[in-house]
Amino acid sequence: MTSWHERFQTKEYLYGTEPNEFIKKIHPNLKLSGDALAIAEGEGRNAVYLAEQRMRVTAWDIAQSGLDKTVQLAKNRSVTVSTELVDLSQATWPENKWDEIICVFGHYPKEVQQKTFEGVKRALKPGGYFLMEVYSVDQLQYGTGGPKTEQLLYGPEEVLSAFNDYRIVHFFTGEVVRNEGILHNGLSHVIQLAVQKPV
Repeated sequence: MTSWHERFQTKEYLYGTEPNEFIKKIHPNLKLSGDALAIAEGEGRNAVYLAEQRMRVTAWDIAQSGLDKTVQLAKNRSVTVSTELVDLSQATWPENKWDEIICVFGHYPKEVQQKTFEGVKRALKPGGYFLMEVYSVDQLQYGTGGPKTEQLLYGPEEVLSAFNDYRIVHFFTGEVVRNEGILHNGLSHVIQLAVQKPV
């Protein structure tokens, strides 16, 4: 498999430059300000969107080429995004740092999923929000984007279980149409989550 660093070494933004539809819909309703973290952020489209909403944004990704494109996209849009090269399997999560953390189509093995959820819960400030849209295990039947193995997809029960002590603002699993760049196209099966950390 081509590494993410190699995959993002294109002029074209493989997932487009516009934010994910779920993030675009949910984020404004939260009336947030302060510090935001976008994990597994790829080429930066969602981080740049949050910066345009006047958040102070940090983007984490495993691919330096993706982070470079994030910086360029931010520059093109006249905003600033800080970037950090982070492998989520080895990430060190600070405590109570961010007002918002987002994850859009961040797919990694089950053990890293759980470790990441634990890290998110540690790193959110009390009252902070976690927003996520990912492909569910049912996405394998659709073939419109995402991993080709169930091990890298998400089950609704495990997602809800990970945040069972948080306030659920939004939860959905089912079909949506996504046209985000050349790699996410068509009818898809996703899990959407928006939760708030207890104060």
